Amino acid sequence: MRILFLLVGLLVGSSTMLAQTTFRLTRVPATTPANAVLYIAGSFNNWNPGSAAHTFIRNADGSYQLTLPTTVTGPVEFKITRGAWTSSETDAQNNDVANRRYTINKGPATVNLQVLNWKDFGGSSKPCQSTALQPNVQVISTAFEMPQLRRTRRVWIYLPNNYATDTARRYPVLYMHDGQNVFDACTSFAGEWGVDETLSQLQEQGFDFGASIVVAVDHGGTERLNELSPWRNRKLGGGQGDQYVDFLVETLKPYIDSHYRTLSNREFTGIAGSSMGGLISTYAALKYPTVYSKVGVFSPAFWFAQDSLMQYVRQHPANPNTRFYFVCGTTEGSNMVPLMQAMHDALLRGGVPAANLKLNLRADGQHSEWFWRREFPGAYRQLSALVRSKDKESPLPFGAYLNSDGTNLVMHWRYEQVKPILEIEDSKGNTRLRQQVQTDTPISVRQLPKGSYVLRLTTEHQQGTQLLVKQ
Repeated sequence: MRILFLLVGLLVGSSTMLAQTTFRLTRVPATTPANAVLYIAGSFNNWNPGSAAHTFIRNADGSYQLTLPTTVTGPVEFKITRGAWTSSETDAQNNDVANRRYTINKGPATVNLQVLNWKDFGGSSKPCQSTALQPNVQVISTAFEMPQLRRTRRVWIYLPNNYATDTARRYPVLYMHDGQNVFDACTSFAGEWGVDETLSQLQEQGFDFGASIVVAVDHGGTERLNELSPWRNRKLGGGQGDQYVDFLVETLKPYIDSHYRTLSNREFTGIAGSSMGGLISTYAALKYPTVYSKVGVFSPAFWFAQDSLMQYVRQHPANPNTRFYFVCGTTEGSNMVPLMQAMHDALLRGGVPAANLKLNLRADGQHSEWFWRREFPGAYRQLSALVRSKDKESPLPFGAYLNSDGTNLVMHWRYEQVKPILEIEDSKGNTRLRQQVQTDTPISVRQLPKGSYVLRLTTEHQQGTQLLVKQ
């Protein structure tokens, strides 16, 4: 009998230890469609706004409820959505709301919540108004082809204030991920980064380094985790990051360089992102050292593939002339700071000088858009400084791209009297072409087979490099 009571006690105790937390929506906006499916997205499901495993059940009284798995414990952050960040919850004035927070303990609990507005419906008081600066911000395409992934994606571009008037000028380019959060509050899920406002204000204040083109690619929705990691996480997916960074280099960048007045060489090309975007930005700079010279890494999700990433950085040392800017909050998770520090140290051991590595830890930082918006200006200022090579005092600014059929190389630089030496090397380091060139004079590359090449322009005092992909 004592054994029976002991077994019962153990079962009851186990049931208590594994008791689940239920979130109950006691009120939703009157605009909520009758057939709407509601979801919870948070730190426990990598902020997937339409996770089938995190769907609310509608009760007979009109309320909704969802019970989290017993494996979810401790502090969590979350929001309520209707399946996408464009239809996430907002406050009474239809402004983005901060992440909800709750600490899940061992005992059973029911948490009552209310949703006041949906972003896409706007409520009765304040419809969502786009905050993207026009005409600075444009959507290049809502369905830009990504042949490497066999998908399409919305792609945005920000053009400097004087782009239309200073037609002889060419500009640096910063590539960013999660484009829906970069420029416009109406397309973001928790507030925008305000990149367009930041850069335009810098230019208005007389800071010339604020004049930069920014290209932002929307995330892939349910494919986001797959696309933003080249390695697979056993529980969460991943593994398509190679194709994604190849798309940026082989498809998107050539399009941007041939359609806009860019400074296309690596010394004027950067990449930045947060969370998974921080992971893929770091990887992109390691895989393509002849493409990127500036890397903004905000609250990186290095934990997603930490062993593979650390092995990769050991096997593929970064270009020492690449500048990295790391920033995160000290309480974003137990492994956020240690892993970011480990990456910093690995890059340092690999030959990147300390002057090109900025590690910034913020006591009040959170894994949230408002934090990354606040930190973006400081990161941009640091990254906008020219990365000087060991051989030359300053990089040569130029724009170069292949014409539509890939037979001619088109190049531009500001001063006609400058006539640099052009060298094109193949992947084995063999020089395939070497000659003196002048601006706006196409060079035939018909004889070059398909493949990747390093293009180098050199004057007496300057040099610039660029990856050239012939398809």
